[in-house]
Amino acid sequence: MAEIHIEEHSSPIKTPQQLIVVVVLSFLVTVLGIVMIAELVTGGLKIDPKSSAMSEDAVARRLKPVGEVVIEEAGAPVPATAAKSAVVAAGGAVQSAAGPVKSAGGAADGNKTYAAACAMCHAAGVAGAPKAGDKAAWKPRIARGKDVLYTSAIKGKNLMPPKGGAASLSDADIKAAVDYLVGLAK
Repeated sequence: MAEIHIEEHSSPIKTPQQLIVVVVLSFLVTVLGIVMIAELVTGGLKIDPKSSAMSEDAVARRLKPVGEVVIEEAGAPVPATAAKSAVVAAGGAVQSAAGPVKSAGGAADGNKTYAAACAMCHAAGVAGAPKAGDKAAWKPRIARGKDVLYTSAIKGKNLMPPKGGAASLSDADIKAAVDYLVGLAK
């Protein structure tokens, strides 16, 4: 019978001190590698704290919120702090983002009222609002009569809040805006 010869394996680490040195060096090499990669990626980025980009005003502009959402009861006046931000009524309808809209006073100007309270939705057709000047979309609405349009605009309809979210507008201003939109669709 032939004898089977088994080679014994040996390790280069023979003592506990050698094991400790190998473990410490493996961690040290890993940490130094990470530090070198981070330095390479950042390119030794040096920021001068006295530069104009680091001034308090510049930092505040970069950190300033883009907008805000104000949740309030339907029909409540829009607070002045909500200017240029979307206002969502309790029922989920988007109200005027232009803030409180002032009455035109005297003879109502439909174009100004439209621009201030209605254009936000009717210029782009938001939430199913008929686009200004879209004759096909306005034709069936105009066929029902202006009184129906006035009532819908003043009291609200579907996702459109009463008076387009500009509760401070008078009924005459809203009617002037409806007349302006109807005029664009004819």
